[in-house]
Amino acid sequence: MSDAKNKDLDKSREIALKAASEAAKFIASRVGQIRQIDYKSAYNIVTDVDKGSEAIIIEIIRSAFPNDTILAEEGGGQAEGAQANKFDPSRRWLIDPLDGTTNFTHAYPFFAVSIGLEIDGEMQIGVVLNPTNNELFFAQKGRGAFLNNEPIRVSNIDDLAASLLATGFPADTATSKHKNMEPFTHVTNFSHGVRRDGSAALDLCFVACGRLDGFWEMKLAPWDVAAGSLMVNEAGGQVSNLENGPLDFASGHILATNQLVHDQVVTALKVSRSL
Repeated sequence: MSDAKNKDLDKSREIALKAASEAAKFIASRVGQIRQIDYKSAYNIVTDVDKGSEAIIIEIIRSAFPNDTILAEEGGGQAEGAQANKFDPSRRWLIDPLDGTTNFTHAYPFFAVSIGLEIDGEMQIGVVLNPTNNELFFAQKGRGAFLNNEPIRVSNIDDLAASLLATGFPADTATSKHKNMEPFTHVTNFSHGVRRDGSAALDLCFVACGRLDGFWEMKLAPWDVAAGSLMVNEAGGQVSNLENGPLDFASGHILATNQLVHDQVVTALKVSRSL
């Protein structure tokens, strides 16, 4: 990699960390003080804190990289028509300003800021920061994954029966064809347990640092999994779709494990969907 690209990545890393830190401070200051809750759909809520956090992140990124493409959950980085053409498609930031909004509205301490940078179609930088306990997860392609500056690795559990996993459910579970109920029941019966905590970004980070042995979910958005998927890969884990094919952000379906139980979870999910 050229010196110029290395300098760009170094700068990108610092900007991502700064943006996550400033957004997390704002979110922490607003726990229990929500002023407005809106509905993006019948099941999907957004608060003024989501929007405020996103504005902070985008302002910091735009000030450093005004020509980068931004894909953010609340749409703050979007541009339309001719205006959109000025942005560089080879550098794309994927931002979830508050992953776990429902948790946040209930002051349930499992939510995070998630920022990822994709360059030429490959994730290069991922930052996930939990404002409630200041746990900062960071990964850079080829350089490993870290929790509060300490290297992290996935677990060494090699048996599904001894594995602790996590999953999630789509906001429209009542009407969605991807209910995840059958897989949840089946994998629970054949594992040590399955948790559902409401933040895909943090669940992926927990796989990366060995607190969980695996995680799967359906109908996620690219910003939900961009940073966390890099975290798992850089920590020695494996990330795929539910059938063990390549992860496709657009599909919304993801499986991440410590690699050792990956095939076992794939099989369990396949069986559960055929029951």
